[in-house]
Amino acid sequence: MEKTKNRWAVLVAAIVINMSLGAGYAWSVFQSALLEVNSDWALSQTSLAFSISFAMVPIAMIICGPIIDKQGGKKVVLLSGLLFGIGMFATGFVTSIPMLYLTYGLILGLGIGAGYGTATSLTVKWFPDKKGLAGGLTAAGFGSGAIILAPIATNMINSFGIYNTFKILGIVLLVVVCVASFWMEKAPVSSTSNAAVQVNENDKNYKQMLREPNFWLLWVVYTFAATSGMMIIGHAASLADYYSLGTGTVIVMIVGLSNTLGRIIWGAISDRLGRYITVLLMFIFSAAGLLLLNFNESIGTFAGILGLILIPSSFGGFLGSFPGITAENWGASKAAANYGWMFTAYGIASIMGPSLASQIREASGSYSMAFIIAMVMAVIGIILILWYMAQKKKAEVGEKA
Repeated sequence: MEKTKNRWAVLVAAIVINMSLGAGYAWSVFQSALLEVNSDWALSQTSLAFSISFAMVPIAMIICGPIIDKQGGKKVVLLSGLLFGIGMFATGFVTSIPMLYLTYGLILGLGIGAGYGTATSLTVKWFPDKKGLAGGLTAAGFGSGAIILAPIATNMINSFGIYNTFKILGIVLLVVVCVASFWMEKAPVSSTSNAAVQVNENDKNYKQMLREPNFWLLWVVYTFAATSGMMIIGHAASLADYYSLGTGTVIVMIVGLSNTLGRIIWGAISDRLGRYITVLLMFIFSAAGLLLLNFNESIGTFAGILGLILIPSSFGGFLGSFPGITAENWGASKAAANYGWMFTAYGIASIMGPSLASQIREASGSYSMAFIIAMVMAVIGIILILWYMAQKKKAEVGEKA
């Protein structure tokens, strides 16, 4: 029974870890300050640092996944804290774009991936009876990092400057993540307990998973699902200025709060309605948000704010749902390694979304075409998930017959 109680300590530690690593989502606040200090840097250049950072996340998850499945997550999260903290601290010394790509992009991004992947996969393993809710709560920690750290970072930037802010946050967050790593226990293995990983002989490793067409279909769905969210998160502060929606810090907090609540609410909904119907609904809400944001200037400010709530909340829901989707399709016992490969979709989206928005904004002076492209992706995602649901239902009927 002791192990059963311990899963709640694991959950709390996972939320704290992801909350700290979620500082990466406050990038648009850092970006605005960096562009003010370095007037010769372009938006598209600095935006790429954010993209590189989150593109490193699935790479770290793929590397660390097998270790987590076999040994648990203590050492991996300890390494995560070191990489993340050092990357953030070293960004306080950057004098060029390539240095920014190395520190905030490569090093910090690998730290995020190692920690986020561990916290997410371990939580799903400890809560096989509540995959959606547990995954949503853990992912919510990641989304809430921007809510907490955006105003703190803004005040620190105003008081100490952007570079000293990076140094201070680097040290503090390194300590927090490293301390929390000691609660990252491996889930017990059992064939009966709801508090343990249930090992099934049909569980598949990532090599078997990658050979299945269903994996690639869901991978494309995940890519399209995450693109609009990463687009908005990467440009939240800039969108606030462009559409006159308020201060950049407030908009970053609204986006972060929506991202956070979306992970919890949609995670709970997915446990009741099923993950695929929930994914369908989130695509619809995301497309609606993009439509509102695109026509914000003619509809009104409220429409723009509502769009900035719907898009990241749906995005958060996607991130909360797909760990459970991966585990229930290919087994929980190898969830960390398998989800690392599924999460490469997020890595592609992290490059595609912010880069697309910055390039279109610089070329046309508007974000409009980027939103339209993201809406088309959402429509394609709806079609694909409907087709997947139909095929899955057909296969289930065939098995019963």
